[in-house]
Amino acid sequence: MSAGFPILTTILVAPVLGALAIVLLPREARQTVKYVAAFAMGTALMLALYCYFAYDFVRGGMQFTESVPWVPELGVTYAMGVDGLSLPMVLLTALIGFSAVFSSWGTEERVKEFFVLLLLLLIAGVVGTFLTRDLFIFLLFYELVVIPIYILVILWGSSKRVTKEYAGMKLTIYLLVGSAFLLVGVLALYIQAYPPGERTFLMEGLAAAAALGHLPESFQVPVFFLLLLGFGSLISMWPFHSWSPDGYAGAPTAVSMIHAGVLKKIGGYGLIRLGIAVLPLGAKYWAPAIAALGVVNVLYAAFIAISQRDLKYVVGYSSVSHMGFVLIGIAALNVVGISGAVANMFAHGVMSALFFALIGYLYGQTHTRNMDELGGLAHQMPYAATGLMLAGMASLGLPGLISFVPEFTIFVGAFARFPVLSVLAVAGIVLTALYTLRLLANVLFGPRQVRFDHLPDTGGPALVPLVVLGAVLVVFGVFPALLMKMAGSGVAPLAAILDGIALAARMGGGL
Repeated sequence: MSAGFPILTTILVAPVLGALAIVLLPREARQTVKYVAAFAMGTALMLALYCYFAYDFVRGGMQFTESVPWVPELGVTYAMGVDGLSLPMVLLTALIGFSAVFSSWGTEERVKEFFVLLLLLLIAGVVGTFLTRDLFIFLLFYELVVIPIYILVILWGSSKRVTKEYAGMKLTIYLLVGSAFLLVGVLALYIQAYPPGERTFLMEGLAAAAALGHLPESFQVPVFFLLLLGFGSLISMWPFHSWSPDGYAGAPTAVSMIHAGVLKKIGGYGLIRLGIAVLPLGAKYWAPAIAALGVVNVLYAAFIAISQRDLKYVVGYSSVSHMGFVLIGIAALNVVGISGAVANMFAHGVMSALFFALIGYLYGQTHTRNMDELGGLAHQMPYAATGLMLAGMASLGLPGLISFVPEFTIFVGAFARFPVLSVLAVAGIVLTALYTLRLLANVLFGPRQVRFDHLPDTGGPALVPLVVLGAVLVVFGVFPALLMKMAGSGVAPLAAILDGIALAARMGGGL
């Protein structure tokens, strides 16, 4: 592609154009709607893969940049770019968005509306938060995501324990409250960083203001706390986690995949991109609290997952537990720990999306998510069983699959700063093995249910998520450098800031 081709804008616009094309199709053209959605997300995925292979990991930094002044009077710029922090998230969103379209192939109710909301607002909004370098546009994309989530849950969702209306409203309220804290923190940054006439929403500009001393510690500590509340609720940090399992249980399969796979990652991404890079003194102050809450996430959610019988709730609480590892890696405030956190966000996104895709397929065939009512499905559905085994083994960190190296890297980085908390967090791996192996044993290898003998195995469009996401789990597990070099490239520019934090911690003072 030519150097001037706006590849990032094309990734953003592809699902939008797909949604607009779907709007013009007749309501009866259901299959055509699905093919258009698949083509749109396939285009975005191919371009995201091109960015990955064309990205110069040695040079690092922002690449494929685009910048056009939008509201110059306020310092708002349509600025796009990817580095080692955002590129994994963009690739993850494209992979899961493409897979989510095929997981929704069986949708027959209000097909046009479903795919328009999925493509135009949800997927485009999520990928936009990772592509933009401007905080104002970041908030616009984030707000764009919240409302379609509610509509998708209450119209196409299903839940046994709580009503889908309750799940959708609870999820939306938590996300809106979190965005309110974010808005206050962003406005404070915008006003404090530069005098009127020089103000900017560009993230690199705000980071430069911190380096110039425009953001004193007395400012950074409370503002980082606001961002922690906002991003923490999004990453389902305890005690702001309860929206997550209920939201997953009530959401349709595609939305559960995107929630667990990429929506939560906006929280971890924001804490690194904005919290550490712009507010390093605030990060240093709150790091012990983040690490402690991360350990609570790991252990508390894992214990609850052990007691669950609904498959979606097991994976939902497992997701909360795994986000605890990400929080611990971020709190380590060193290159090793944060690189592990970035890589683990990608790994968890792929694994959880595959889990929810297969659970959605099983529910569509068996009409139950209760593991006590399932059993012996490895006999009737060997392909689905293979996918569940891959996702389950990746969840418990089996060597050779995608999660092992990122989790190990997190523990190495965190142990240097929080040895006791790191040891406690390692116990979470044991708990993860307990509920994951129990799920796999009951659902796949329990007593065979004769009434399921006639059910079809995963095939056709439903096989696409298994092949795509399963291949990523294996390839990035066998060749972990493919993932770790991305994460390391993104964290390397923070090395000077992180070294300053470490020095300040040893001296007991500021940077």
